[in-house]
Amino acid sequence: MSSMRFRVLPTTYEQAKQGQQQRDWSKLLLIAAFTLPGMVIFFLFVLMPIVQSAYFSLYRWDGFGPLTNFVGLANYDRLLNHSIFQGSLSHSFIIMGLSLAIQLPMALALALMVGRGKLHGKRFFRAILFIPYIFSEVITAIIWRYVMHPVDGLANMVLGTFIPGFEPIGWLADTNVVLYSIFIVLTWKYFGFHMILYMAGIQSIPMDLEDASRVDGATELQVLRFITLPLLGNTIRLTVFLSVLGSFQQFVLVWVLTQGGPVNASELIATYLYKYGIQRFALGYGSAVAVVLFCITLIFSVGYQRIIMRQDYASERT
Repeated sequence: MSSMRFRVLPTTYEQAKQGQQQRDWSKLLLIAAFTLPGMVIFFLFVLMPIVQSAYFSLYRWDGFGPLTNFVGLANYDRLLNHSIFQGSLSHSFIIMGLSLAIQLPMALALALMVGRGKLHGKRFFRAILFIPYIFSEVITAIIWRYVMHPVDGLANMVLGTFIPGFEPIGWLADTNVVLYSIFIVLTWKYFGFHMILYMAGIQSIPMDLEDASRVDGATELQVLRFITLPLLGNTIRLTVFLSVLGSFQQFVLVWVLTQGGPVNASELIATYLYKYGIQRFALGYGSAVAVVLFCITLIFSVGYQRIIMRQDYASERT
C-alpha cells in the first residue's frame, strides 16, 4: 500500500503543477490581450512621434521630400539664441507662476468656503463655477474676445460704469496687459476644475478630526493649518502638477485670442512652435522646439513625481 501511495503522489503533484502553469499562462495571455492594444497605440502615437521629432530636429526640412540637409544641432543653437523663443519661455513661466500664486489659492479658498463653510446654495455655486470648464477652449476664447473688446467689450463697459473717467483698456492689444488678460481667461476656464478637485479632497477628510481639534481649543486658523491642509496635501500636490504642465502646453486658447501678439507679447512655447515651425514650413526647426518642450515637461514630471509626490505613492502602497 505504501508503494502504491508513493507512486500516486508524484503524479498528483505533477498534475497540480501543470494545472498551475496553465492558469499562469492563461492570466498572462489575458493581461496581454487587454494591454497590447493600448501599448501599440502608445508606441505608434506617443513614442514614435517623439523619436521622429528628435530625428527631424537634426535637419533643415520643410516637411516635403526626403531628409537631406543635415545640420546637426544648428536648429537648437538658433532656437536658444532667438529672442522671441526666450520671450515665449519667460511668458510660460509667468503664466505658471501666476497660476500657482493666484489661481490655485483662490480655488482652494472657495472650495473651503463651499465644502466646509456655512454657505447657502452650495450646489448652485458649485455648478456655476464648474460650467466654464465644460466649454471648449475655442468657445471660451471667442466669448472673451467679445468681453475684452477695447470699444464695445463688457469688461470696459462695467469698469467705466463704476470708475469715473475710466479710459478703455486694450486688453488684448496692449503689450503690457495682454499676458495678464490671458491669465484672467485661463483662470476663468480652469478655476472650477481645481475647485472641484479640492472639494473632493476636503470631503474625504473626516470632520471628526476637525471637531476634536476645536474641542481641544484650536482656532479655525489652527484647524486649517494643522489638520485640513496637511490632509489635503496630496490633492494640492496634484493640482500643482497639473497646473504647471498646463501652463507649458497651453495653445488653443492663446492662439484664438491673440495668436501670440501683439508684437509677440503673449507668445508661449506652443504658439511659438506652431508659428515658426508649422506655419513657416520649417518642420526641422519646429521639431527642435517640440523636443525642448518635451524635455522641459519630462524633467519636471519625473522630478516632481520622484521628489514631491513620492510620499503619496508610498501611502497608497501601505
